Amino acid sequence: MKIEFKNLIIIMTLALGLVSCHDELDQSPTDPDSFTEEDVFANTTEAKGALAKLYASLALTGQTGPAGDADISDIDEGFSQYSRMLFNLNELTTDHAVVGWGDAGLPDLHGQYWSGSNDFTEAMYYRLAQEVSFCNSFIANASALPQDEEVTSFIAEARFLRAFAYYNLIDLYGNVPLVTEVTTDLPMQASRAELFDFVETELLEIQDDLKPSRSNEYGRVDQVAAWALLSKLYLNAEVYTGSARYADCVIYSNNVINSTYIINTNDANGNGTAYDELFLADNDTNGAQNEFIFTLNFDGLNSQTYGGTTFLVHAAIGGSMDATEFGVNGGWGGLRTTKALVEKFPEVSLDDLNAALGTQSDWGIVGDATPNGWDGPDTEMYETGTNQYTLYTTLTAGLLKFRFNEDWGNNYGDNGADGSLEVGGENILVSAGTYQIILDLDALTYSITPFSPTSDQRAMFYTDGQNLEIEDISEFTDGYAVTKFKNIDSYGDQGNDSAGDFVDTDFPLIRLAEIYFNYAEASLRGGGGDLNLAATKINELIERATGSTNANITSSDLTLDFIIDERSRELYWEGQRRTDLIRYNYFTTDSYVWPFKGNAPLGTSVSSFRNLFPLPTSIITVNPNLSQNEGY
Repeated sequence: MKIEFKNLIIIMTLALGLVSCHDELDQSPTDPDSFTEEDVFANTTEAKGALAKLYASLALTGQTGPAGDADISDIDEGFSQYSRMLFNLNELTTDHAVVGWGDAGLPDLHGQYWSGSNDFTEAMYYRLAQEVSFCNSFIANASALPQDEEVTSFIAEARFLRAFAYYNLIDLYGNVPLVTEVTTDLPMQASRAELFDFVETELLEIQDDLKPSRSNEYGRVDQVAAWALLSKLYLNAEVYTGSARYADCVIYSNNVINSTYIINTNDANGNGTAYDELFLADNDTNGAQNEFIFTLNFDGLNSQTYGGTTFLVHAAIGGSMDATEFGVNGGWGGLRTTKALVEKFPEVSLDDLNAALGTQSDWGIVGDATPNGWDGPDTEMYETGTNQYTLYTTLTAGLLKFRFNEDWGNNYGDNGADGSLEVGGENILVSAGTYQIILDLDALTYSITPFSPTSDQRAMFYTDGQNLEIEDISEFTDGYAVTKFKNIDSYGDQGNDSAGDFVDTDFPLIRLAEIYFNYAEASLRGGGGDLNLAATKINELIERATGSTNANITSSDLTLDFIIDERSRELYWEGQRRTDLIRYNYFTTDSYVWPFKGNAPLGTSVSSFRNLFPLPTSIITVNPNLSQNEGY
């Protein structure tokens, strides 16, 4: 079903050649009146194609593929894609990410010193405004069709997508125009509270018109999506309106929890966790789809964009990373994370790991890369079986060999660096990092594998040659790289684009794990939920992450600080972080700082007006009905 609906998205993207301008929210992307063509709404089948365009407007950027006929002018087309902008505004502005590129306006985001003319805040506004316009046009035209159950659900989906766009506008910009029909009149500005009421009312009205839980085609929303968006809306109500709605958040989160969506526990690639399956190229079929409530669908051949997961995969590769391991043809050397995210994952003791392996042996490693250098004594390995030895250790950049009992008469090296051992062979070159080292004396082979010293396998970082501390944001090797998103499927195969340019991996905008956290947080904030249930649900995520129940919690462990840290560990790089930090009053204050917050190496507070982005200066200039957000 993914392919069927995705093909419709592509057809409508190419068929609706959209070139003029409109004034829905007073911007100049593509014309929504393209939906008024009679053949587009001749019948239900044709209307479904027009509906596909509403979804495509969030996933893609234009009419001819990745570039060449953009929906939005005056910005690089690849920059303007919705989830790429969501990353820039909600992750790059936080402790979760930095980028090494110097494109005008981009360094401003992590440094938190953007202006009203920032290209990226402007592009997101235009993208969301366009989505509202397309939805308004679709709703008007589809309402003229003979009304049956299918058309009713189409209209409900369009109203959901419009509500979703307005949810984003409320969150990012605050007071924006509220327009529900195609018009050329200059719109008036609505308050955040009025916009909140609109989104709430829309979702409550359409919930029963949307198809039941998981009965719609993959990639299209259902009733549970409306409940999930209400959960998000109510969780942030106090920020948006000044009035808390945590009890309502608990109700609608509970509706989602009791639906047919389930946490993915299918470890399809057999690597010990089912978490990484959520971000692989076959996440529409490997079990992850059972957790995804609302996704952006991508296909490396048929829905090409330089945004989406193509951006998240390519941009996160650089330094000594091998792009082929991620299913693409190269890295863009941009995105990394700060130590603030890395340190959210508690480290386990290497001594404890080694002690659990077995008996310490007389075989060890020696060299200037090892803890004791060439003069020894050897760093001894642990016997895990007959002629089988393992060691967890931290190495410096340099050389090593395997040696028995400090005796140079019995040592192994590697001639040719091919992973096989020879008696008295050449020294083995390694980079600095923490590793699992395995020695097999039966096969005369060895492996030196980078190892993350945490039991939480959500800590998906590349550290070889990367510095934890960031001194120069422009240097890719400053900051750990993130390996969360890949264009490799559960069997290790590359995505559909054999050239390795574009990525198949779908992007989850809302998934069940987020709603677990919403329920827990709203319960803690006085929403009346069951903290035992909240702990049970969060334990599902912890068990998936660690492969055991050792790190499980009880209801007494649930605190607001625990929840926001756990959200960070589970949801990083999924477009959530800025919203979470604002809700906790951490985004602009000195209550929580991270490297280069406020453009200071150690981090500092910034003015509270930056909890909102500015309305585009170009919009303010042409519409006297609009007032700029405070501080800009």
